[in-house]
Formats: sequence, structure tokens, C-alpha cells
Amino acid sequence: MFRVAIEMLLHDKTKYLGLLIGVAFTAFLVSFAMSYFAGFMTRGFALVSENPSAKVWVMDSAVSSAEATINMSNSSLGIVKGVKGVEYASPLYLGDMTARYANGHFQSFQAIGVDDATLSGAPKPANLLRIPNSVIIDSGGTDGKLQTPIHKKDMWAYNGSHLNAATRELRYGDEMLINSKRVVVAGVSHTIPRFPPRPLLYISTSNFKRLIPGEKRYITFIMVRPAKNISPQKLAKRISKETGLKAITSNAFKKETVMWYLINSEDVGDMVNMVVLAMLVGFGVTGVMLYMFTYENIKQYAVLKAMGASIKQLTDMIYTQVFIMAVVGSGIGVGISALFGEAISSASFPFRIMWFAPFIGFLGVFIVSITAAFISLRPIKTMESGIVFKL
Repeated sequence: MFRVAIEMLLHDKTKYLGLLIGVAFTAFLVSFAMSYFAGFMTRGFALVSENPSAKVWVMDSAVSSAEATINMSNSSLGIVKGVKGVEYASPLYLGDMTARYANGHFQSFQAIGVDDATLSGAPKPANLLRIPNSVIIDSGGTDGKLQTPIHKKDMWAYNGSHLNAATRELRYGDEMLINSKRVVVAGVSHTIPRFPPRPLLYISTSNFKRLIPGEKRYITFIMVRPAKNISPQKLAKRISKETGLKAITSNAFKKETVMWYLINSEDVGDMVNMVVLAMLVGFGVTGVMLYMFTYENIKQYAVLKAMGASIKQLTDMIYTQVFIMAVVGSGIGVGISALFGEAISSASFPFRIMWFAPFIGFLGVFIVSITAAFISLRPIKTMESGIVFKL
């Protein structure tokens, strides 16, 4: 009976192709939405990912993500260093700075201040930040935000801003103004893009305080490396108990950041809407096509029943057809999603295929397919009451 079910499915190539397209489209949209979700979640905790040596992160007790932060007392660094089991602790300063380019345009940056002595948290080559008034810039997932005039006549022109001048990307030696203070671009890095995308500006602590004077609290995070005789989990608990600050492992911090996005980000709602739309479209196409396929082959099913096939066997035939369509269509849809996503993936578009994206894609297809199978079973069920012989 299974062989007959497969031959019936493949016999009408037009309907078979329509079913295949409906299933593949559902798998494509669901897996694409999940991969997009994974992409911006990964970029959401990029600050943690690009500092793998920091096994424990210390922060204000109210902070629950790498995105929404508040600074701690400047004395917190010394307190954390005094906790037994701390081998190394380095501060990280986060702030917003607005820089004016040489042609008069201005751009907002997320400034990341790193310790003068260790430069821990800065991209390589970090030693560039030892140059006086130097900064390292990064696009942070943006495009066309780091621009300066091509011609020298358009740079800091005495006759005002040259906003429409031809521009090029910033590079070593270019200058900017931040709070009317001169800074020099010492390097351009390519770290993990951020979400939401924003230009980054890495800077030494002394330079950070020079550009943002008057702040009473500068330290946003303290990156801690535990000694060899203590695990990150135990050290985090000890720091929290002894200092009253929040201390968690890097993996736990990533999870908290993801949960924060799930609760607060509007993009999560967009992703859910995309999945729901994919399910509805897939259900509409697959359900209608499968019902039409079963209905138009009702005479064949009637002949099989007259030859002794039971309703259960006919039902199993339909489930076999649905299973084949789900497996083949899902494979095609997930494969197209992977190829298409990699083709359009860029610094400004987060896309990352993780294990759960294909899994949820297959799951969504099976839910749609099983639901469609229940609907298409109705013509088979009517055989028991003899309605089929009136057709």
C-alpha cells in the first residue's frame, strides 16, 4: 500500500510540484526567521563574545543585559580585586560620544573605554591606543557611517562645513572632534557587528575621561578571570556575596542578554509574526493542495476499498504521502534558506544558522502537514457512509 501511495503522489506531477513548493516555502520562512533571530541574538552579546578571557562579569545589580547598562562606583574595581580567587580584573567603560568629522558631519558612537595598563577589551593591535589622543574605530554593523572628505580643501574648511563634499572611509591619521577635543584615528577594527548596529569607538581610560569629564561613575563592567583553583561559578557567587554587586559567568550573561531581548526587543515580535505568517501561508497552500489531491483521487481510493483495503490502510497511505512531502519539502526549504541567508548576510544584516533553526523549520512543516492531512482525510472518512458512490 505504501508503494501505491507513493506512485499516486508522483503520478500527478503538477500537484506534486505544488505541494512541494508549499511545504518548501513554509520551511524556508520558518528557518530563515529563526536564523535571523539567532543572528541578532548573537550580535546582541557581542561585547561578551569578543572578550573570551573574561570568565566572570561584574556589574550593577540592576543590569540584566549587555545592552541596557548603568555605571558602578569607581571604587568597585578595587573591591572586586580584593576578593579571594580573583586572578585578574579589568574595568570596561561604556558611553555614548558624538564625533564631528572634518567636513562638518557628526556621528554618534558607542565608546568602549579600556584599562590604560592592560588595554584588555580593545581589538588588536591594542597598542595603538597608547598613542596620545588616539582611538580605534569600528563600523559595528553599519554601512557608510565612517566617512571623511577626500580632498584636503574640504577638511576643517575656514568657510564653514562642506557637507556635500566627496568622502572616503576613515583611516589611520584622520582626525575627529569629540566635545571640541581632537582625537586621531589610530586604527580601524573589524570586530563582531552589534545589534542594533552602531559605530564603535575604542579608547583608553584616560582618554575616555578626558572626552567625557565630570562623570562621578565611569565603570560599567569589570571583567574577571578566576584563579586556577576556583571555578567561574563559585567565584561569581563569592564576588556577589562579598561586594553586593552582580557577578555572573560569561555564558550566564549571554543568556540573560538573550532573555532581555526576548522581553524588550520589537524585533522579536517581527520574528514571531514572520513565523506565524509562514505557518499560515504553508497551511493554506499545503492544506488546499493536499485536500484537492485526495478529493480528485477519491475514485482510486474507492476502488482500493472495494478490493478490500480498510479505512486505516487508506489513512496510512495519506500519512505516507504527507510524510514524504514534509521530509523532501523541508530539506529543500531549509537548504534554500541557508544558501539565501549566506548570500545576503553582511555586517548590516544578522544571519546565523544554529541547530534550532532547521529543527524548528522541520517542526513547523510537520505541524502544517499533519493539520493538512487531517483536513484531507475527510473524503476518505465519507466512504464509510457510502457518500463516495454518489459522486
